[in-house]
Amino acid sequence: MSDGPPELAIDVRDLHKSFGSRVVVDGLSLQVARGEICGFLGANGSGKTTTIRMLCGLLVPDGGSGTCLGLDILKQAPLIRRQVGYMTQKFSFYEDMTVSENLTFVAEVYEMKNSAEAVRRIMDRMGLVDRADQLAGQLSGGWKQRLALAACVLHEPKLLLLDEPTAGVDAKARREFWDLIHDMAVDGLTVLVSTHYMDEAERCKRIVYLAGGKLVVQGSADEVVAASSLITFEATGGDIDAIARQIRKRPGVQAAAVFGHVLHIAGTDRTQLLAATRACADPNIAWAEVRPGLEDVFIHLLSGTEGAG
Repeated sequence: MSDGPPELAIDVRDLHKSFGSRVVVDGLSLQVARGEICGFLGANGSGKTTTIRMLCGLLVPDGGSGTCLGLDILKQAPLIRRQVGYMTQKFSFYEDMTVSENLTFVAEVYEMKNSAEAVRRIMDRMGLVDRADQLAGQLSGGWKQRLALAACVLHEPKLLLLDEPTAGVDAKARREFWDLIHDMAVDGLTVLVSTHYMDEAERCKRIVYLAGGKLVVQGSADEVVAASSLITFEATGGDIDAIARQIRKRPGVQAAAVFGHVLHIAGTDRTQLLAATRACADPNIAWAEVRPGLEDVFIHLLSGTEGAG
């Protein structure tokens, strides 16, 4: 086995993209290893969707260069598109056609040999056989998601680009979807997925966080948490919502979020945070320092980049 660096499915440098006077991607460099599941995080408008569209050749960068699956993103975009599966935020298949008719149409677009057999295999793998004759428009959100994923991988792409694929579906459907993604990654598929769900981000081997079209932090979930230098205190008991409203105004409190019956406050100055907890004293409130989670870091990053990109 080679001890050299991993082969890269995505290797782009200094990407720029603007729409009129609005800079959406600003000098972004990104590398994703083959077979990796990479999570793409950031606030709305941070440049995630625009970056994904540049990677698969749907948008031409204003500046920068690089490769996707070893092909030049500027000169070989049509070849890239044939080897990439791209799942958009919005369900984009024909709702007045059945599941099998939609997949057959996709197979014909890609001019696949033995298309009928390919459709049968993908329906079997995605658990769609019993819904083959059901109109796509009659599917629930979770089954529409499965159909969209089936269509994206029908032509056996080497790279899968997923743009918030599980938005609006229930927790069980999200988990089943991710189980399918991991199964395909075992077979060597590379996945770049944008998401706002922290449980999904934690299932990625690596996380990339964008703000204002720039890469802010990247690494495993543990590495991203460690790099944040974030200090987190947890409060339980008493009127958590009232304490949250009060403590948000205290110096050093960069984020304060309620999770059910628990309040998390976060910042980078322990002295100021301790002072804030004492100033908001309540005999029914118990404070304890806890290890920050990815959700804490995400909220912290959002609070520092609001209005960006």
